[in-house]
Amino acid sequence: MENQFETSTQATLGTGFIIAYLAILLLGIIIGWKIFVKAGKPGWASIIPIYNVIVLLEIVGRPTWWVILLFVPFVNFVILIIGCLDLAKSFGKSTAFGIGLFFLNLIFAAILAFGDATYQGPSAQLPNKLANN
Repeated sequence: MENQFETSTQATLGTGFIIAYLAILLLGIIIGWKIFVKAGKPGWASIIPIYNVIVLLEIVGRPTWWVILLFVPFVNFVILIIGCLDLAKSFGKSTAFGIGLFFLNLIFAAILAFGDATYQGPSAQLPNKLANN
């Protein structure tokens, strides 16, 4: 009897973890979609692997060839941090918010997606725009 109880408990826990995982995955898709739409890009682009990174690099104003750097060990962490900082600045948020995007991505991305932040253009190109004006 004890083995039967353990098996049903494990199955219940396994099912619970799968449901929680799928819920978090769905939330991530909705958040990414909303951020892309706020930035004037098609929402569906957020669910296509690799292409979503290319579009995100366009949103923050970084060159698209940076996607290659994400495949380089250790360099990818630096690129991710820069990307999070640029994304925060592109929506008018602070450097601290960008650090929050890196460490607690789902929470800070949800704030970005569903909060009052508006897209202000690619932050990495802001100095160039100011120099041209």
